[in-house]
Amino acid sequence: MVLRVGIAGYGTIGAAVGRALDAGMEGLTLTAVTSGDAAKARTRMAELKAQVPVVDAATLAELCDIIVECAPTAAFADIALPALARGRTLVTVSGAALLQRPDIIDAAGAHGGRIILATGALLGFDAVRAAAEGTIHSVTMVTRKPPTSLTKAKEVVERGLDLLSLTEPLKLFDGSAREGAARFPANVNVAAALGLAGIGPDRTQLQIWADPSVTRNCHRIVVDADSARLVLEIENVPTVENPGTGRITALSLVAAVRGLTSAFRVGS
Repeated sequence: MVLRVGIAGYGTIGAAVGRALDAGMEGLTLTAVTSGDAAKARTRMAELKAQVPVVDAATLAELCDIIVECAPTAAFADIALPALARGRTLVTVSGAALLQRPDIIDAAGAHGGRIILATGALLGFDAVRAAAEGTIHSVTMVTRKPPTSLTKAKEVVERGLDLLSLTEPLKLFDGSAREGAARFPANVNVAAALGLAGIGPDRTQLQIWADPSVTRNCHRIVVDADSARLVLEIENVPTVENPGTGRITALSLVAAVRGLTSAFRVGS
């Protein structure tokens, strides 16, 4: 049986998933794409061997068994709800959007759909989930990004901050992962995912720094639990097209999709 895959959003991440599917994945075939800019998506898709239609979100849900969501946060619900209403599998890295719309998780349960939150730019998901089966005492995360990675962040724009003139690190946020996801919806999906995997977004503590001394998107996570103390660090190479997104984010979606039909999978 071959499962039909649709990609929602065909920017930097969506195009990477499209290329991987076009190259061949066991039991999976790219069937359709939806995009806020259909013309741009068609231009990007010209590199693919197999040409597929660009359709609206409702049609994508009708045509495809699996929807890989790579769209801007504002479009998340419009993509997720039609897919889940049809009992589809939704693969996404939009942890922040899920925190803002928990009803979408309820919709998956009500209609037999499934949401898979891929690891994105985070590491250690398996270990954090395992620790959550016991008792986690605390989770803290410190994110440091080059100023160019944060210039388009909602909070930065609303406050009128000039990050490009920074000569030393500037702390932009210090609070819960839930609040951070609301104030930086396109920048801290990693923190939202960490909160969902561990002790919840309200107890997960987050700091966000614009740091001119770093060239990569850096995350340091400390988890204290009754089973282990985890210290996790990752430095993600930013994409050229969108510095706020690490290259590994797209690869994590590719790995998650490949794992849906693979005969052998390591970890979750």
